[in-house]
Amino acid sequence: MALKATIFKADLQIADMDRHYYGGHALTIARHPSETDERMMVRLLAFGLHAHDALQFGKGLSTDDEPDLWRKDLTGAIEQWIEVGQPDERRILKACGRAGEVIVYSYSNTSNVWWSQVGSKLERARNLQVFNLSSASSSALASLAKRTMQLQFTIQEGQVWITDGEETVHLEPAMLSARASS
Repeated sequence: MALKATIFKADLQIADMDRHYYGGHALTIARHPSETDERMMVRLLAFGLHAHDALQFGKGLSTDDEPDLWRKDLTGAIEQWIEVGQPDERRILKACGRAGEVIVYSYSNTSNVWWSQVGSKLERARNLQVFNLSSASSSALASLAKRTMQLQFTIQEGQVWITDGEETVHLEPAMLSARASS
């Protein structure tokens, strides 16, 4: 018998001084049975960093042709494709061909090893940005995971503060690669 996704609710209040974006989002997040709280919260972080009314979560880990998050324009063209983890370089290159902008958030101890293996293969991707979260940061972020969350995001000068009213997590995603064409 297949296990079902666990449903999480998140109410995000976002103050992004870098993009001059201020808004609230009520989200329903389906966590795949094989997904950890850490990975789910990195997806939530990616949503907060790129918040937009048209930004949506993909169908999940079991779907190969969709990202973790994406934003499409009114014609259905993919403007932004966001991956979490350490995707295969072929998947990233395919995404770069399909989307205007591709962003990857890597978050484990092995991120530097992964990047040393795939980074040179991705040199031709001109619309790619790759960020890394330290293990300590992603673990701290995972500690905020609850079935119902009310989180406030403050983003300024590339730094992120996330609080649930009791605990605050400070993150600073490190840029591994920035080849955005914009």
